[in-house]
Amino acid sequence: MWNYERRLEFPVNIKEANADIAQAIISQYGGPDGEMGASMRYLSQRYACPYREVAGVLTDIGTEELAHLEMVAAIVHQLTKNLSMEQIEKSGFRNYYVDHTVGIWPQAAGGIPFNACEFQSKGDIITDLMEDMAADGATS
Repeated sequence: MWNYERRLEFPVNIKEANADIAQAIISQYGGPDGEMGASMRYLSQRYACPYREVAGVLTDIGTEELAHLEMVAAIVHQLTKNLSMEQIEKSGFRNYYVDHTVGIWPQAAGGIPFNACEFQSKGDIITDLMEDMAADGATS
C-alpha cells in the first residue's frame, strides 16, 4: 500500500495554451519512451525479481514514474484547456481533438496510441535491469 498526496510532485502552472507544444509533450505521457511505459515496466518487473530489496526499489521507481505521468498530464491539460477552434485548426491538433477533445490520451507525438509493446518484462533480473537502463538512458 502507498499513500497518495493530492498535489503534484512539482507544481505546473502554464498560462498560455499551445497546441504545438502539447502535441510534442504528449509523447512523454504515452509515447515509446514515456512515463506510462516506464511506470508499467518497473511495476511489472518487480514480481519476478528474486531479491526483495531490488523488488522494493523497482516498486519505488514505478510509483515515482506515476508521479511523473501525473505531471506530464497536467502540462498537456494546461497547454490545451483554453484552445480556440482557430488554434486547434492552425496547429494541426484537429485529429487529436476529434477523438479526445482536450482529454488526456496516452499516445506518441505521431498519434500512435500507447500499448504494452512500449516496455518489456522478461522475468530475468539481468535482462530486466538492462531494459531499465536502456529505457532510462533514452529519456535522459
